[in-house]
Amino acid sequence: MSETAQGAAAKRLSAVLERMAGAARRAGRDPAELTLVAVSKTRPPADLQTLIDCGQQHFGENYLQEALPKIGALQPHRLTWHFIGQLQSNKTAPVAEYFDWVHTVDRLKLVQRLAAQRPFHAPPLNVCVQVKLGDEPGKGGATVGDLPALLEAVARQPQLRLRGLMTLPPAESAEADQRRWFAALREVFQQMQRQHPAMDTLSMGMSGDLEAAILEGATMIRIGTALFGERLQSQA
Repeated sequence: MSETAQGAAAKRLSAVLERMAGAARRAGRDPAELTLVAVSKTRPPADLQTLIDCGQQHFGENYLQEALPKIGALQPHRLTWHFIGQLQSNKTAPVAEYFDWVHTVDRLKLVQRLAAQRPFHAPPLNVCVQVKLGDEPGKGGATVGDLPALLEAVARQPQLRLRGLMTLPPAESAEADQRRWFAALREVFQQMQRQHPAMDTLSMGMSGDLEAAILEGATMIRIGTALFGERLQSQA
């Protein structure tokens, strides 16, 4: 790894962390409440290594075909791996086996398969249920009406740990419009916490809207472009 590459990675990481801290201060929150997930889809292990050397420990992957070799190659670092892609029921086994978190559970079949396939020796798999807020065909997520039964199903499984909610809202350019979507998820989250008080995670916010997400209560921020630059062509 060149010093130039390492220095550039450190600069990008520092800039993202400062954006997060600045938004937390605006919201009157402690920046320590926030977890940065580096979205490393399409990126080779060497690119992840530059961030690991800067102290980054949480990485998010969308595609199993490219994620599993990276997890193997970087295993000595004891990283925390988040599956953040749309999950197909026939691909739950490797997610259950190799990941620490899954953010995109949106139907009962996924709950059942992940619980059955989580290795008995592994700690419970951390689960966020994805909520669909906008009317966007092709985008995953449970409806708000489906949430009570789905959250209860996750909570009943000893192999799973219900952590909270996740969303990918419609793209907006104005902060006020971004905040409207994130506020909607926060309100749903607070309602669901009445039945599931152990929930502690709001996974929302990316490179273009992380400030709005933090202002509305995000605890886990998923950042790709601001850390790695423009996306490379996927190998999935």
